[in-house]
Amino acid sequence: MSSEDFENKLSEEEYNVLREKGTEPPGSGDYIDKDEEGVYRCKACGQKLFDSETKFSSSQWPSFYDALEGSVKFIEDRSHGMDRTEVVCSSCESHLGHVFDDGPKPTGKRYCINSIALNFEEE
Repeated sequence: MSSEDFENKLSEEEYNVLREKGTEPPGSGDYIDKDEEGVYRCKACGQKLFDSETKFSSSQWPSFYDALEGSVKFIEDRSHGMDRTEVVCSSCESHLGHVFDDGPKPTGKRYCINSIALNFEEE
């Protein structure tokens, strides 16, 4: 999809997070406390990203301890004076959030993901 296609598909706030690497305000997302069974998809392209079984309560954003195989890519992020790992959709390369090494077993990872970057599909 072109930038224009994304602009036409996404709201201004969604575009800011997904395509311009923005972050939604802490605690503001729709999926922070969601605990229904299902799958979380990329809001920009619809690719399946996270299974609800891997979701856990951790922070001001939805957190997962693993992503579906092949669904995300990792990019070194040294913006804002930090050393982090950005998580992007492997299909459309939209920004989803960041991954940290302070999560629960079995992976020890905490995927800290913007709610606004996701759509939830209940099972």
